[in-house]
Amino acid sequence: MPRKPAPLFDPITEAIADVEGLDPQVPPAFTRAFATSETEPGAERRTRELVIICYSGDLEKTWASLILATTAAASGVPTKIFLTFWGLQTFVKDQRRITGRNWMQRMLSVMQRPGISHRKLSKMNFLGMGPWMMGSLARQYGVASPKELLDMAVALGVELMPCQMTMDMFGLRREDMIDGLGEPVGAATVVELLANGAAPLFI
Repeated sequence: MPRKPAPLFDPITEAIADVEGLDPQVPPAFTRAFATSETEPGAERRTRELVIICYSGDLEKTWASLILATTAAASGVPTKIFLTFWGLQTFVKDQRRITGRNWMQRMLSVMQRPGISHRKLSKMNFLGMGPWMMGSLARQYGVASPKELLDMAVALGVELMPCQMTMDMFGLRREDMIDGLGEPVGAATVVELLANGAAPLFI
């Protein structure tokens, strides 16, 4: 059954609304856009699922994915994030410096350090100066960090779906990954969700 919208007095909902500049007492317009009605008379109103396909490990894209996921979930939209390619490395535990089972997999983790606290900007990274400035501005203006948004997403019930193919290709084990991830799935699972009416977002 569809998840009921979060109570308007829920502190997480209010925190997200504050970050997004929304009025927590007024549901966002996209919540109504995701609501669909059954064709049969008397059928219950249902809400379309949102599937965010996160394939980039860039800081700003990770940030955007988590902002959209937490805002949707707080508004009562059932939300899933499919984590594939570099997007999956974001959800490796921060303390895991090197991952993989062979030298190529390990070299990839050296070149692109896994973990949500080690994301780089796609533009103007400046050897880490760009992400530092983005983090400083976020704190200055009260914007939740990616790590905080990830914790919110897990608390709000956002389903994190790691890609089995990416885990195999990068040599990632379940013990390398953060708590809260679901069972690994394949592309066929995502295609089935979309075929059944889920709204896709590619980030």
